[in-house]
Amino acid sequence: MSLDAKFLAELTDRPLLHHYDWATPSATYGHFIDLKKFINLEKASFHHLSFARRPTGGGIVFHIWDLAFSFLMPATHPLCSLNTLENYQFVNQIVLEAVQEYLSLSPTLIPSHAPSHGPTCSNFCMARPTIYDVVHNEMKIAGAAQRRTKQGYLHQGTISLAFPHLGLLKDILLSQEEITRAMTTFTFAPLGRLWTPQTLHKARIDLRRLLTQKFAAKFRHH
Repeated sequence: MSLDAKFLAELTDRPLLHHYDWATPSATYGHFIDLKKFINLEKASFHHLSFARRPTGGGIVFHIWDLAFSFLMPATHPLCSLNTLENYQFVNQIVLEAVQEYLSLSPTLIPSHAPSHGPTCSNFCMARPTIYDVVHNEMKIAGAAQRRTKQGYLHQGTISLAFPHLGLLKDILLSQEEITRAMTTFTFAPLGRLWTPQTLHKARIDLRRLLTQKFAAKFRHH
């Protein structure tokens, strides 16, 4: 997360796509989240789950079942908008195209926030689709958070691949029933529940390659 903050502070005139790998089971949380209000940190430590605060906003994201990336857009680039939602839509349209091709689906960008299952849901990324998230059958595939500075903006994104391990979530969440119900309702996981580390690893490699190609094609003539 500190590397993304460094990239944003030193951003020049070229867009930058950054993919993540995780050494251990990990989760990140938005800059304004008080983690201990939502997570039993002692139990999370028992599961060897590492946490990092993001320089962007947004909720808690578990990076055990997803593909995570960041994209940085210089303020001077002609495709950079002064409107944050337009920038969010721009990046997630590229994500949609990658997901559409890789999974042979017909996803859409949700035009408005989905109904919430409870007051805590807004603090967990996959517990509620919000405007311009990538969805399929009203279930969330990809979401993100952004931070804007005079240099440009940082977009930190997550693409759902495998269905969350509900046993782990129930053990570490302080609002177990609300969040697990919301994530079960709203998370679209293309690998389903019967995924393996091998199938998840391959999906990450394949989708990462395709996502890189889609971003490169978008900027080829700019």
